[in-house]
Amino acid sequence: MTLSKLKHDFTEIFPGLIMCIIIAYTSKFIGSYIPMIGGATLSILMGILVGNTIGKSKIYGKGTKFCESTLLSYSIVLLGGTLSIKTILSLGISGLSYIIIQMAITIFVAIYLGKKFGFSQDFGLLMASGNAVCGSSAIASTAPAIGASDRDKGIAITIVNLVGTILMLLLPLISFALYSFDTLKTSALIGGVLQSVGQVVASGAIVNEGVKDLATIFKIVRVIFLVFVVLSLSAYKHNSNSKEAKDGNENKKVKVKIPWYVTGFFIMCFLFSFSIIPAEGSKIFKLISNNFEIIALAGIGMRVNFSDLMKEGLKTSLYGLCISAFQILSALILIAVLI
Repeated sequence: MTLSKLKHDFTEIFPGLIMCIIIAYTSKFIGSYIPMIGGATLSILMGILVGNTIGKSKIYGKGTKFCESTLLSYSIVLLGGTLSIKTILSLGISGLSYIIIQMAITIFVAIYLGKKFGFSQDFGLLMASGNAVCGSSAIASTAPAIGASDRDKGIAITIVNLVGTILMLLLPLISFALYSFDTLKTSALIGGVLQSVGQVVASGAIVNEGVKDLATIFKIVRVIFLVFVVLSLSAYKHNSNSKEAKDGNENKKVKVKIPWYVTGFFIMCFLFSFSIIPAEGSKIFKLISNNFEIIALAGIGMRVNFSDLMKEGLKTSLYGLCISAFQILSALILIAVLI
């Protein structure tokens, strides 16, 4: 990459990045005086407020996207350098069973409700993968595997992200009412229901540091199943369409990549577990991770556009909300039985 290209990219990112930094540290400062709300919650809410008012300009788009995706990804990788393998293994068979069953229920419900609402099969499958695994990343991986249109992909990403934002703020309230913020149960609820990694980090941070870290582990385990889910949905699509099968599409090779930050997280976790990363280094990683995180939360907030939800119509929005309602219900039942 040339120096001029780097300069051009930085110029495009800079306005949105600076806006997110201002929102993040203003929220952090105010949050220090209102610890019951905290800087993380304020960063999201202030981001939403700014993003839907004075921050609507496209000039902020590249920067907020950088914060929402790249900075958050680095934050997750650095978080791995503060957690041991023992913490991940503490999920146990019950935690893994909870994740697998919860994902299976989500996929079944999304496909079933998609048919009942009269949506196309492709749209239902995209909503299934997005809600079951990891939001936009899962939808983007599933779309080419099932031959979905760009329109279906775009609408699915919009609905999953916007409904996920509502749940991001709602789940801590449910957890407080039912579990009094019990770390394991709250983490299982947030990490097992929310669609994107960013939403999990944001929602967990609203509660406390311990919940944020453990909920992220629940979520990352879900992301590991991305390959299996995409291949399964692709097989389901092609097997249910005999014409496509006759055309030879059943032999279509599907390429799915696990997000790089998941690999990075486990590498850092391994290094910390075997003391290759010293305790002092881990503290530095934690500090940097937390700072990246609060800036990323501002970016997540700024990229929530409620007018997009209105554009997609009541029927589509209701479909997304119904899937999430079933996700919450099934998670509460499974947590009661398994966690």
